[in-house]
Amino acid sequence: MKLIIFDCDSTLSSIEGIDELARAKGPEVFAEVEALTNAAMNGEVPLDQVFARRLDIIRPDQATCSTIGQLYIDTVEPTAVSTLNTLREKGWTIAILSGGFKRLIEPLAEFLGIERIEAVPLELDSEGKYLRFDNSYPTTYNGGKPEIIQQLKQEFSPDTVVMVGDGVSDLETKPEVDCFIGYGGYTPRPKVQEGSDHFIYKLDELLALV
Repeated sequence: MKLIIFDCDSTLSSIEGIDELARAKGPEVFAEVEALTNAAMNGEVPLDQVFARRLDIIRPDQATCSTIGQLYIDTVEPTAVSTLNTLREKGWTIAILSGGFKRLIEPLAEFLGIERIEAVPLELDSEGKYLRFDNSYPTTYNGGKPEIIQQLKQEFSPDTVVMVGDGVSDLETKPEVDCFIGYGGYTPRPKVQEGSDHFIYKLDELLALV
């Protein structure tokens, strides 16, 4: 089988879910969290340093999570649906691998027909208030995405593995995959562009590459 793995935020959708959770809490919270996100995605600060800090600042609730879940669908990459359908026709198995939160990404995954989501568990209590996130989950720290890909390779024994993403944490997977395709449709990052096997600005451009 052939396995193609997509990052979610700023790749399958234009938004960064963590930033949108922060935006819902007001401009001051948003500015603080956005700066942390950008520093991590650009490789300036280790991911694990910013993850807990962002959640402690935001403390997302169920209503906000539901709103952002819908926003992922509303801001889906324009060529994503047709591209994924063509990939399925070509025999590819599709998965999402994200440093975002599984609870937020699930609606988009369902919309896109993607069953396998590897993303960070976010726990709320019975009243929908924030409890915790799983800080042991691999995508909360640098080097975590390659770990997940190793697990997927053991599980599926694919003949070919392709990764598509926009961030430095995605680029870290390059040694574990047959082809790394950088995506710059929303946030082209020089480090990712330099390190990619291929670099695209629309998802349907990858069809000529796989």
